[in-house]
Amino acid sequence: MAVMASVLVTDGHFRKTLAVVRSLGRRGIHVTVGERTFLNTSFFSKYCAKRLVYPSLRRFPNQFVEFLLKEVKKNPYDCLFPMEEETLLLLAKYHSEISQYTYLLSPDLKKIEFVRDKRNLMEFAGTHGIPTPKTFYHPPSSTLWSNETNSTGRALPLDSIPIPAVIKPRISSGSFGIVYVKKKEDLIPSYQSVHERYPFPIIQEWIPDGGGTYGLSALFDEASNIKAAFVHKKLRMYPVQGGPSTLREGVEHSQMMELGLSLLRSLNWVGVGMVEFKVDPRDGIPKLMEVNPRFWGSLQLAIISGVDFPYLILRMARGERLEPILRYKVGKRCRWLLLGDILHFLNNPNRFHLHPSFFHFFDPQTSYDIISKDDPLPILGSAATFFTFLYDPEMKRFLGRR
Repeated sequence: MAVMASVLVTDGHFRKTLAVVRSLGRRGIHVTVGERTFLNTSFFSKYCAKRLVYPSLRRFPNQFVEFLLKEVKKNPYDCLFPMEEETLLLLAKYHSEISQYTYLLSPDLKKIEFVRDKRNLMEFAGTHGIPTPKTFYHPPSSTLWSNETNSTGRALPLDSIPIPAVIKPRISSGSFGIVYVKKKEDLIPSYQSVHERYPFPIIQEWIPDGGGTYGLSALFDEASNIKAAFVHKKLRMYPVQGGPSTLREGVEHSQMMELGLSLLRSLNWVGVGMVEFKVDPRDGIPKLMEVNPRFWGSLQLAIISGVDFPYLILRMARGERLEPILRYKVGKRCRWLLLGDILHFLNNPNRFHLHPSFFHFFDPQTSYDIISKDDPLPILGSAATFFTFLYDPEMKRFLGRR
């Protein structure tokens, strides 16, 4: 690029944000990072050229938008990267105004809200041939555990709910609000407990472990044409029973690629998205878990495997023609050691029998989300972020998805 490009990246706390900062900064691109406090992971990176402290999105959404609009009007950014779901949701409301000053690639607001709702998503997937776990819905107008039918025509007698089961908020991110039910007598109190915090959750059959959990990450242009895709397998997670990956591997999996892209194409998707599947070992079929309408926590793995999503978006912002990238290096691994994999180790009763071993620190095929010889200071930033999340009630809820 003849002229140095410049980008603005939000949500500096998160490791996926650090992945964007490093990817673009190493290419000589001027990267500005924003966050509500100086104590965040990405501000410590040597590739962060400019630091912005903006108003809290949750407490002062209008001031947050005003701040960003003023910033993009004043400075010629080629591209804006909203990294967290709350940020994307808010900025999607102002997409047309923001797009007058910089490039913002995202689905429209209605589509983001649609896929965030797990009931909407599961029903949509079912009508488009995407396998899902057996799912039960409780509409507000009926009585819980009655013999009445819900809007999908399924009955909700207690005995029809398979145990073990999983109760999930209709709208949540990561492992927030999810409750695993192992005994039938716990089903009603568990449902009521989740319902108090997240009204009318869904109930799904529990898909046993053993088949593997996979993510299909993809990038679509404004015309919903595929520009890049990548599949990874979760090797370890925190929480242990299901959550963000702490160790993952790039894999070739044609069925996962086809199912994920088929779903996103049916949605006429724009921008990045990650579709998660869990393979049911009872029948070998991948079952849909969720769709993330934003950048995902394991972004660094895709980048080191040859699918540099942030750089591809920047190239789109600058009007370059892109041929779809559907092949990449397989077998690369990436690890969230601080603090995800440490928490997995401490909470896994089989901690000394993990494969690969927790103590396998120097595998040449394994990179790290945060630790880098080339850019070591984000380790300190990650510690600062952790304590910020721990003691700040506004941020504590993010611990499960970092």
